[in-house]
Amino acid sequence: MAAVNDMEKKLAEFKCDTNEAVCLKLVRFPEDIDDESTTFHPEYSHQLFGDDEVAFGYKGLQIQLYYSAGNLSTLFKVKYTARVTDTFDCVEPDDVEGKVREIIPAGFCCNTDDFISLLEKEANFRPFGSLLHTYKVHNVEAGEDLTYQIHKVDVSCPGFREYHERLQTFLMWFIETASFIDVDDDHWDFFLVFEKYNKDGETLYASVGYMTVYNYYVYPDKTRPRVSQMLIFPPFQGEGHGAQLLETVHRYYCTSAKVQDITAEDPSENYVKLRDFVLVKLCLTLPSFSSEKLSQGFSEEMVSEAREKLKINKKHARRVYEILRLRNTDMSDEEKAREFRLEVKKRLYGPYRKNQRELTKMRKCLRPEELASHISQMDTSLQHEELEKSYQDVLADYRRVLERLAQA
Repeated sequence: MAAVNDMEKKLAEFKCDTNEAVCLKLVRFPEDIDDESTTFHPEYSHQLFGDDEVAFGYKGLQIQLYYSAGNLSTLFKVKYTARVTDTFDCVEPDDVEGKVREIIPAGFCCNTDDFISLLEKEANFRPFGSLLHTYKVHNVEAGEDLTYQIHKVDVSCPGFREYHERLQTFLMWFIETASFIDVDDDHWDFFLVFEKYNKDGETLYASVGYMTVYNYYVYPDKTRPRVSQMLIFPPFQGEGHGAQLLETVHRYYCTSAKVQDITAEDPSENYVKLRDFVLVKLCLTLPSFSSEKLSQGFSEEMVSEAREKLKINKKHARRVYEILRLRNTDMSDEEKAREFRLEVKKRLYGPYRKNQRELTKMRKCLRPEELASHISQMDTSLQHEELEKSYQDVLADYRRVLERLAQA
């Protein structure tokens, strides 16, 4: 038994956290390859390495996936200090190289010199598609304003299909339930963010992030663009690029009479916060969301104007109203704070009211013991506690949006 435990301990030494083992880079210059400060790691690796996010069979495992900053030409290497077969003949290591090869498209380099030769061609890289928006972000480290561009692309653009195959590999590391899309479906729109910079008198471009949008048909003659995937690469996160991208995409679709409204597919918590900020910022320009109108309550005028001018649906318009109503409410005034709280809770109470209707139906058709079981699940005091918690969570979210709005 002791021998078995000893063996297990030795084998455990050959387990590696794949979120740490995978090393990603966006390489601009050859010196970046050996610069540890340019390395970033995944948030997720379970889609390749299982729920435990562990690779077995190696010590000091390092899975290098380095991309040229612009065209995303790829260098792929697997390194380790020891492998389990060096010590145990009968134990096989995980095929980490094979797993990564499943997601990276053909044409990658395995040799650093070959990769460096591709870096020299980056000066020829230009963003795909048509330019929609240019903006600047002040970089404290560089001590200057950096220039960024947002482009709209479709798959027919020469070279974009191959670029997108490399681009979408990042989804596996940063979106928990990511999947690759069928680019041959012409309902897809692509929006790309690039940094425009200069080096030795040459203008170069670096990939910053992107968004995919699927255009659904709405009877009889409308479309509903649905945001499917959105990612800003980690080195650029926290700089406001997500808000710039989402606002630009909204403005792009607002110009089309065929668009009914803009939605998102299974939005993450972070995406909802970003959308709140962008939609509030856009709605500030609408007369129906003026301070005077906000004090009169949520109205059909708000719903109509938000839909017609900004392609915002009723649910999102209501959320924008509540955020701007909070902005206009003196929460130190007990009566005004109470009015605001009751209005938000009235909306939040919807699901609980549905439970009450279901309970009324159950009384007519369930046996007493079955009814008792359901009633216990719908305990009124518990519902009140949950409603209050929901309200406090919403209030905290709204205040974060308003804080960001004040800094914008």
